[in-house]
Amino acid sequence: MPRKPRVISATGYYHVVIRGVNHQIMFIDEQDYRFFLGKLRRCLEEECFEVHAYCLMDNHVHLLIHADSGLDHIIKRVAGSYAIYFNRKYERCGHLYQERYSSEPVEDERYLLAVVRYIHNNPQKAGICMRNFYRWSSIQAYFGFPDSITSIKLILQMTGGLDGFFEFSKSNEEVECLDISEKKITSDHTVTEIIQNEFQVSSGLKLQEMDKTQKDEALQFLYNKGISVRKIERVTGINRKYITKITKLSS
Repeated sequence: MPRKPRVISATGYYHVVIRGVNHQIMFIDEQDYRFFLGKLRRCLEEECFEVHAYCLMDNHVHLLIHADSGLDHIIKRVAGSYAIYFNRKYERCGHLYQERYSSEPVEDERYLLAVVRYIHNNPQKAGICMRNFYRWSSIQAYFGFPDSITSIKLILQMTGGLDGFFEFSKSNEEVECLDISEKKITSDHTVTEIIQNEFQVSSGLKLQEMDKTQKDEALQFLYNKGISVRKIERVTGINRKYITKITKLSS
């Protein structure tokens, strides 16, 4: 079946989401986050576009981008470089992302601000930390810590400067953004820590390398800890059908 054509924004503004395949974690340690941002920064230096907001969660990325053309090229350049890095570092093969990236046009000021707030609110909604303290989002640039990635002038003008932006960002108003259904993120970090401590491995992906007996026992252990099949799949990258078979559950 042919892909549905991507909707072109009349304004050039897009909310972009890049997801890990089967919701698999894309960022395991600090170096991973820094590498992705480094690639984004380099692309900004060489291509014609602006980033007005971003947030790197463990298994997906949000970007608010203004690009009059070449969005596919920009995303493929950044995401493609990161996938190569990630697969080499963690000695894996295959796709890192859930099909192609998702995007939606942002064509009025009200929705533009709603997307900025939504992107920055992701860590707080996920229960990771207060939005203002999350290290891997552009909110730090708006609060006076330039990151050489985020173009803050437009949004600050629209919200009335730094004080206005601070008040604007405090709102928890819900909006129907691109991936409003993805809310349960926080426990993935906890699951990763459990795996690292219990099995003495560097990441959940390492469970794939265990022999079958060890892997099956590890999956059963995680399920017995009250961790859902979906969360186990996201953190380990192991197919849900396999996990369900081992734990005798339906997802």
